[in-house]
Amino acid sequence: MFENIHFIKSAYNHDELPASGLPQLILCGRSNVGKSSIINSLFNKKNLAKTSSTPGKTRSINFYNVDDVFFIVDLPGFGYAKTSHAEREKWNELVSEYILTSKNIHHAFHIVDSRHKPTELDIQLKQWLEKANKNYSIILNKVDKLNQSEANKSVKEVLSVFPGLQLNEDIFLYSSVQGKWKRPILKKLSELFY
Repeated sequence: MFENIHFIKSAYNHDELPASGLPQLILCGRSNVGKSSIINSLFNKKNLAKTSSTPGKTRSINFYNVDDVFFIVDLPGFGYAKTSHAEREKWNELVSEYILTSKNIHHAFHIVDSRHKPTELDIQLKQWLEKANKNYSIILNKVDKLNQSEANKSVKEVLSVFPGLQLNEDIFLYSSVQGKWKRPILKKLSELFY
């Protein structure tokens, strides 16, 4: 399980999406929450997903095949201010249309920066997922930058926006730097797809 993971393709528009009917797990969230780093860290593969110190670098929908069982789909982060308004709109349209129309999305990992309260963009993404009837979990990333009481506060802030989630069931703490708290997320993936 989780042994054979490789990059398939990048899609810059809906015509380029892979035709495969494999179920998909999407990683979505604001720019600079560390979606690509999470992919590398979860599967112990340093350069599987391209990471950058420049927020907003992922401008395509990137597909990774896991064991020929499911795709992990890294969506462009949205809301990064230094891109043009037209470019931000194009990304948002690509992401929202994909979420609302794809029949293969089995689950979403909505990545939130644990150091900050969920933003309007996080709430907008939640609404897209719920409108499209997509099941989702929250991963609070960058927890290595918090102490225990700050991490507890972060969980409470997320639960105020996403009520009804359970810690280590559909809300997870994570650090892609330390790889800590990986086991509950991999357990969730195995329950979803294996």
